[in-house]
Amino acid sequence: MAGHFFDGRRLIDLHPQPASFTLRGRFFGSPVRTMQNASPARACGIDFGTSNSTVGWWRPGIDPLIALEGAQPTLPSVVFFNLEERRPVYGRQALGEYLEGYEGRLMRSLKSLLGSKLLKSETTVLGSAMPFKEILGLFLGTLKQRAETAAGRPFEEVVLGRPVFFVDDDCQADREAADTLAAAARKIGFREVSFQYEPIAAAFDYESRIQQEERVLIVDIGGGTSDFSLVRLSPERRAVEDRQADILATGGVHIGGTDFDKQLSLQGVMPLFGYGSRMKSEAPMPTSTHLNLATWHTINAVYAPASQRALQSMRYDIVDPTGIDRLFRLIEQRAGHWLAMQVEQGKIELTEQQRFAIDFQRIEPDLRVELTRQGFEDAIASLLERIGGSIGQLLVDAGVRPDEVDTVFFTGGSSAIPALRESVAGLLPRARHVEGNRFGSIGSGLAIEARKRYG
Repeated sequence: MAGHFFDGRRLIDLHPQPASFTLRGRFFGSPVRTMQNASPARACGIDFGTSNSTVGWWRPGIDPLIALEGAQPTLPSVVFFNLEERRPVYGRQALGEYLEGYEGRLMRSLKSLLGSKLLKSETTVLGSAMPFKEILGLFLGTLKQRAETAAGRPFEEVVLGRPVFFVDDDCQADREAADTLAAAARKIGFREVSFQYEPIAAAFDYESRIQQEERVLIVDIGGGTSDFSLVRLSPERRAVEDRQADILATGGVHIGGTDFDKQLSLQGVMPLFGYGSRMKSEAPMPTSTHLNLATWHTINAVYAPASQRALQSMRYDIVDPTGIDRLFRLIEQRAGHWLAMQVEQGKIELTEQQRFAIDFQRIEPDLRVELTRQGFEDAIASLLERIGGSIGQLLVDAGVRPDEVDTVFFTGGSSAIPALRESVAGLLPRARHVEGNRFGSIGSGLAIEARKRYG
């Protein structure tokens, strides 16, 4: 059966799907099953996130999120290849071993590989070449294994969450990203694989708690994408199998928490390390190293010998070498991921307070920078404008006036940013704001969907 892609305005026929598939809220593949009996679901739902991942399993009267790391229902989407002990570790343990100083390779924001050119290449880990697709599979396999261990049973069917767009304005790349994720899921042992848009899954989670009909805008600001769905929800519709008529519009843009981190890093931190320095020719210093350091999945590129040689070649052509000398020390310590973590923590802290200081004592005595909320908001202003534009277009596509939206449901780790909330409030001044589980709403909704589809 032909697959389809909804671009916010029209349904475009793309290609035959290799497995059952869901687009614009409609499921193509195995028939949907109802939730009439009270036995646990056969299938699980996986929210493979850019920053954090969850697995949901529907059981009567029990929170659907499965504990994946100790008692925690989230597993940070991180792999650390511990060179000293010759093994990969995941999640919080991976971050802990990296920060403790173990020799190895840290990889984060793995979902960002989907739709990127890196996915077709390989990298060196534990002294050997490994395709990026295989690294993706290792993490997904860990999610499956941990969920099965906690549940005490295997899972052969899965509903995977997906952003509305893996890649903006490129249907071919978007299709390849979905196909790659589906293939990785089948390779680790899932017999049946289907998809649901992440904001639609969050809508189903919210619907499980409401008492009356609402027209709801789901605003899902994840680590790598911002996804939106305008949906009609009500207690009476929970058991309806085909919800396509209730999905008024979907949209999204490839902007997320890692992009906010990147802009905060470039504007607030990287000037200490030479970003914006002038060459003796009056030209600005080339920025590729700073851009790589500010982007989670390209940090390791700055450690490559060719990259370091390029920096060395420009050292004596810079008017003031103070910044680039700090950059050399940071690279020598392989502290790029540490720096990115400090910036990410700054972003988180600035959602609650006006200022946050980062101490760079490890790079230079008495070196520190103070980040401010205003500076952060200025740095991400253009990104918020694009997010607002996407929401505005979604309302146009749905034929719904702003004052006809009853509720805005926020989910996703970066949905708490005050400037983002204010931007959405300005677009929908009459809608009430509801806070979802920022890291769990999608996984819970996927568990509900998996129960409906597979029994």
